[in-house]
Amino acid sequence: MDISLTNSATRKKERFTPLDPGNVRMYVCGPTVYDRAHLGNARPVVVFDVLYRLLRHVYGPEHVTYVRNFTDVDDKINARAAESGRAIGEITAETTQWFLDDMGALGALEPSIRNGADHERAMPRATQYIAQMVAMIEALIDKGHAYAAEGHVLFAVDSWTDGYGRLSGRSVDDMIAGARVEVAPYKRNPMDFVLWKPSSVDLPGWESPWGRGRPGWHIECSAMAEALLGKTFDIHGGGNDLMFQHHENEIAQSCCANGTEKMAQVWLHNEMLQVEGKKMSKSLGNFFTVRDLLDQGVPGEVIRFVMLSTHYRKPMDWTEKKAKEARGHLAAWDRLKRHGLSQELSALQLAELVDENVIDALCDDLNTSGAINRLFEMAAAAKTSELDSRQLRSFFATLEFLGFKNLDVERLQRRSAIETAHEKAVLKAHQHSLIEARAEAMQSKDFSEVDRLKAALTAAGVEVRMSKTDVELVEGPDFDPSKLEDLA
Repeated sequence: MDISLTNSATRKKERFTPLDPGNVRMYVCGPTVYDRAHLGNARPVVVFDVLYRLLRHVYGPEHVTYVRNFTDVDDKINARAAESGRAIGEITAETTQWFLDDMGALGALEPSIRNGADHERAMPRATQYIAQMVAMIEALIDKGHAYAAEGHVLFAVDSWTDGYGRLSGRSVDDMIAGARVEVAPYKRNPMDFVLWKPSSVDLPGWESPWGRGRPGWHIECSAMAEALLGKTFDIHGGGNDLMFQHHENEIAQSCCANGTEKMAQVWLHNEMLQVEGKKMSKSLGNFFTVRDLLDQGVPGEVIRFVMLSTHYRKPMDWTEKKAKEARGHLAAWDRLKRHGLSQELSALQLAELVDENVIDALCDDLNTSGAINRLFEMAAAAKTSELDSRQLRSFFATLEFLGFKNLDVERLQRRSAIETAHEKAVLKAHQHSLIEARAEAMQSKDFSEVDRLKAALTAAGVEVRMSKTDVELVEGPDFDPSKLEDLA
């Protein structure tokens, strides 16, 4: 069973061949734990969760290692502690658990070391690997790839000009020309980046050959990946916003410290997330966390479904319409499961029954949208009694394989607070339109526009109540606001 993946390093779709089929190793950049994960943070978690499930299916759970780190030493965390008056350790412990709870609600498995266990080691905290970071920085200095200056240690980019920029496709000269940051006086080159920086008494710090300080962000992943996966491993993933500079810097550090040509055989990057066609931004009022959606009544399975409906290499647009449609599909599948499945499937049955067409879609560059389309085909066949009992069980095994295990039709059909507010706003706007149309009709005696609006509202499941003095719109049980999108 061949898996093909689009390697960001070569910009080509390539057949995946693990370095060691007995231990397929994947590293994915995790969160900086200072606040709740926003919806964009969740996309790589869901994308690489599906890849993790696929690797386990193809190579066996005991032969796959998946590591995803937590950055628990960072200036954002320090700032949050200063403004809140809380201890840094308290903040990072709380936000780490928030992240695990929220991603678990989306159906994401926790990373693990080979045998499907040892979750704690597979989710390393940066503060647990300071000694390894110091050792890697010392190796870089000894090999002429880094230098100490005024309590800092910096990576010397011009010491590795043949390799730096290959992942992102940028030359060092172009990067210097495009740099818009103030260059510190102790830097030899504007592109040199920090490996170690000094800490004042009020900030977290560790003793080192360069004085008390703390690591730069980039060195953390390099040290943790080497400690847990080796000098070279199979897959490194994350959002494409990390390609430059974070992943570029990781490669430079790791290859120069370890004397290797590559850090990872394959680099995978998912595209970014939008909300209603616009970049998610606090200034636009469309920024929200995963917990915001969960608390407003959007089930985690719905969030997962919407994300998997778009290929990981394409921008994903979160919309209320997509969320509502996902809720309907999942509720229908849950009803089908309750009707057609009398007992839970064992782990062995699940592995054996996963639909081959879904596996084929995922093996083709993680085509999750193709996998979802196959589920539609299977569900349609089940409704028309074209599936035998084994095929029906295969449908439910495939649902669980894709992370849709705990469907609940009652919870799925319960409208979220966002959907309710959206529907009320839609009705309010059309109520005003109808009031204005009726006022004009009373003058012109032409009620054709009023009749048109009433017919469209009724077709969308809205009850139109008109008295001499008022117009009231009442949503019926089949109300579908999407049918009013083109109603001017």
